[in-house]
Amino acid sequence: MASERDVRARLQRAGQEHLLRFCAELAPGPRAALLAELGALEPEALSEHCRRAAAACAHPPGPPPDLAARLRPLPPECVGSASRCDPEMRRLWEEEGFRQIALNKVAVLLLAGGQGTRLGVTYPKGMYQVGLPSQKTLYQLQAERIQRVEQLAGQRHGTRCTIPWYIMTSEFTLGPTARFFKERDFFHLDPDNVILFEQRMLPAVTFDGRAILEQKDKVAMAPDGNGGLYCALSDHQILEDMGRRGVEFVHVYCVDNILVRLADPVFIGFCVLRGADCGAKVVEKADPEEPVGVVCQVDGVPQVVEYSEISPETAQLRRPDGSLLYSLGNICNHFFTRDFLQMVSSKFEPLLKPHVAVKKVPYVDEEGNPVKPIKPNGIKMEKFVFDVFQFAKSFVAFEVSREEEFSPLKNAASAARDNPATTRRALLMQHYRWALQAGAHFLDACGARLPELPSLPSSREPPAICEISPLVSYSGEGLEEYLQGREFRSPLILDENQARALQP
Repeated sequence: MASERDVRARLQRAGQEHLLRFCAELAPGPRAALLAELGALEPEALSEHCRRAAAACAHPPGPPPDLAARLRPLPPECVGSASRCDPEMRRLWEEEGFRQIALNKVAVLLLAGGQGTRLGVTYPKGMYQVGLPSQKTLYQLQAERIQRVEQLAGQRHGTRCTIPWYIMTSEFTLGPTARFFKERDFFHLDPDNVILFEQRMLPAVTFDGRAILEQKDKVAMAPDGNGGLYCALSDHQILEDMGRRGVEFVHVYCVDNILVRLADPVFIGFCVLRGADCGAKVVEKADPEEPVGVVCQVDGVPQVVEYSEISPETAQLRRPDGSLLYSLGNICNHFFTRDFLQMVSSKFEPLLKPHVAVKKVPYVDEEGNPVKPIKPNGIKMEKFVFDVFQFAKSFVAFEVSREEEFSPLKNAASAARDNPATTRRALLMQHYRWALQAGAHFLDACGARLPELPSLPSSREPPAICEISPLVSYSGEGLEEYLQGREFRSPLILDENQARALQP
């Protein structure tokens, strides 16, 4: 371990010697921990990080003045749709996706490094229960979808197949996530196929470029954003592991979408048959002001432009048919070839520009007293996973139904949107629709049939509670066997046991 003298000299070179100002007061254990943390920071990289953070924060917020002239929608030939395509073409995409899964060429990669701060919890967001009748967490729903799609691919092709599940965590989420999976027996997945790895951490920085001391013996650190994936792949030899397993295609997604379809065969097959090295699932924006990034082109290359970077005038632009010109909302749901990830990690990652996130960062004052700021006081620098679209040789976007595939859990119950209630409602409404489509009928408390509504928005409560286990149905398939022509009272919890009981 580096000595205090060595660490002090390194910090002097970086212009960050203030991080040791309480070192003499610390007991041996905390002092050793602080020196180890600081000794791992390269002086030149630390200096550049702090300089770039301050410089980036100094830029005025809002749209770049010339962006509107550089912005274009994606060309139609780069965009597919799950709902507006020929049914036969959709069948071909799905069959190709299942074929690649059956050949063990598909992996899923979960971005789970963020904390549940906005949600109001101290544990990783994947461990959260939104209040489903089954009390399943996000992690459990996702694990069961992996098992079901493996089963479906195996049945189609007469083989046993495996979809490895890579989970990128952070210093904050690695330990709790590992314990959670172990305590629940990995939700019956093979532990060898659930690979946890950790992204890098970066110091939070004041507006004038000084790294923040959170405690006398600890620097305020934050994950380097979901774009930290590309360094983490190299740090932990993840791509080499994928290569040994024969993985060629990777579905990357974010932990908080309760409706996410892991290793979606339709999406995988669409991207593979289009010869794409990089792809993004998108949903149509609900309105011009919806706070989601837009998948489009800037200077002729694919990119996600954040909603805060697009002027209101540009966001309002419409096509002749009345639809939004910039309508493809990014949902952090991506396809990559392993070769593309290898190229990004080894060649292009240093070209990614960090984004500024202004935050309230706890710190110690000059007397060593802990302070919880009431307004933003620091900068966290993040890279975004989608910033690599610009390097793709063949990029595609794939539009899917919001009601079927996108309901993110981002906020606490007090928020108006993207909260536990809205995500729970979205999943239960989806399952109610599936049940109706499979021929089920629901009864009210008096035994009368509830009216069958052909189209139900996910923004309202379903007329009856229906939860269908992912182990029974991945995307609504196969439910007629259990539900067709039958009557049910609310709630209907269709798990594996109930499905066996309902089999003719």
